Amino acid sequence: MKIFKNRYSLYKEISKINNLSFVPTMGGFHKGHKYLIKTALKKTGKCIVSIYVNPKQFNSNQDFKTYPRNLKKDLKVLKGLKVDYVYLPNNRDIFGFKTSKKIFLHAFNKKLCGHYRKKHFPGVINVVNRFLDIIKPKFIFLGKKDFQQLFLISKHINKRKINTKVIACKSIREKNGVTCSSRNENLSTNELKIASSVYHYIKKLKIKTKKNRSFKVNNKKIINDFIDLGVKKIDYIEILNTNNLSSPKFYKDKYNIFIAYYVGKTRLIDNI
Repeated sequence: MKIFKNRYSLYKEISKINNLSFVPTMGGFHKGHKYLIKTALKKTGKCIVSIYVNPKQFNSNQDFKTYPRNLKKDLKVLKGLKVDYVYLPNNRDIFGFKTSKKIFLHAFNKKLCGHYRKKHFPGVINVVNRFLDIIKPKFIFLGKKDFQQLFLISKHINKRKINTKVIACKSIREKNGVTCSSRNENLSTNELKIASSVYHYIKKLKIKTKKNRSFKVNNKKIINDFIDLGVKKIDYIEILNTNNLSSPKFYKDKYNIFIAYYVGKTRLIDNI
């Protein structure tokens, strides 16, 4: 496993590799990260993983500072998975050059999480655009847990005609149903139980919508139910068609229930 902290030395190493898989991360590895990396390695046999906590996608400095970090543990995981290359850039290495492509922000960036975290998606698309400019991978692997992020990155790549294919990977969950997230490290045992209760509630709600063929969500009742479960705050809960992002009209439509909520001071997202 080769580790690079400089984009020039990295490019010199990988510039002639035509079949490279890329998994962008902010570290704090969990089972979801491992699944993405294993899938990437299986796809091409050559994989590069980046670890970079991007300050531009955080709405508050406090959230940036408290984001879980454990580089030593992460590198040990990557070595065990037999990853070929690891990129550990600093701020100057990532943002110290002019990109060949301007970022494209689909209108969906202002919905859901984008409505509550104004800086988030512009920051995400900016840094991913820069990684793609440096690495030029054939494939980029992203999880469906961050569905909105996955959608917006895909739209940017397509709009700017970037020669990288997005591979969408399923959400990986803990045994209690909670989707794997680095932020879970900030949760107490009781808070994890609350998050598990939210998952099971949403799962039952989706079954109910299918059975009743009704896509109306009684937000007031749900908010009260979640407060009873121990949730501190809900940013949103919406049912969206996963193909066109509109409200589903027919019971055969593919749709998910999207939610963002707070357990204690930790903000969690999910889509089921």
